[in-house]
Amino acid sequence: MHLRSRLFRIVLLTILVAAAADAQATPQATPRANAQANAQANAQPNAQARRPDALVVLVHGMGRTSMSMWPMQRALEADGYRVLNFFYSSYGPTIAEIGAELSRAVDAEVAAAPVARVHFVGHSLGNIVVRWMLANDRMRAPLGRMVMLAPPNRGARVADTFAPYVSWLLAPITELTTTGSTVASLPAPPTGLEFAIVAGSDDRTVSLEETCLAGARAHVEVPEGHTFIMMRDDTIAIVKRFLSTGTVPPAYVAAGRCPARLRTPS
Repeated sequence: MHLRSRLFRIVLLTILVAAAADAQATPQATPRANAQANAQANAQPNAQARRPDALVVLVHGMGRTSMSMWPMQRALEADGYRVLNFFYSSYGPTIAEIGAELSRAVDAEVAAAPVARVHFVGHSLGNIVVRWMLANDRMRAPLGRMVMLAPPNRGARVADTFAPYVSWLLAPITELTTTGSTVASLPAPPTGLEFAIVAGSDDRTVSLEETCLAGARAHVEVPEGHTFIMMRDDTIAIVKRFLSTGTVPPAYVAAGRCPARLRTPS
């Protein structure tokens, strides 16, 4: 009984935190509504963009909205990038459905103003959505770099635990389990994609080991939990540096806790 009560409190707290952090979340959002939200969020591109040839696509995490990536958006726009801060609902659609919606949004953005390359920055589930899209849809513009923030690349044991209890609300959680799930069956990122992984040393949702993915150019760790890792100044600085140069500050390189087959090449 004590364990059941504890699980109930944790699930309830998780739902309340997600709702409070992003009051704009819309459980029954349709693709059309999502498209309208994305258009409104990105209606005023940075007129002083110094990198007009590069588009950065931001993809938020489960139970959140594009507002959670707003500090990252502002910082990248200030650095001269065009930014598409993609919004989706994680209260019903599958990863495949969200991924297809993301593909359409990126295609529309590129068609409206062609670019030389498209970068991606994802948080948590957003990384898996991007990986699904890259594995299943052809990009209309050359692929740039990607930074994955707290990505459940190997699934998450937290999803194993809570999927039976919250999948009625957060449908994609069943696709993030450690075995027999969408994330477990995703292929490696496309050849030529330079990507870095940023894990949180205090993350109790996705462990550092669960963020590991073979082929990463860099795997770094910041002193943060899962929910707000994308808002840290050092995280934003790491993202900006990697998108620009393909490198990360040496001080942040994570200890080698990934299995040997998934370690970042030295």
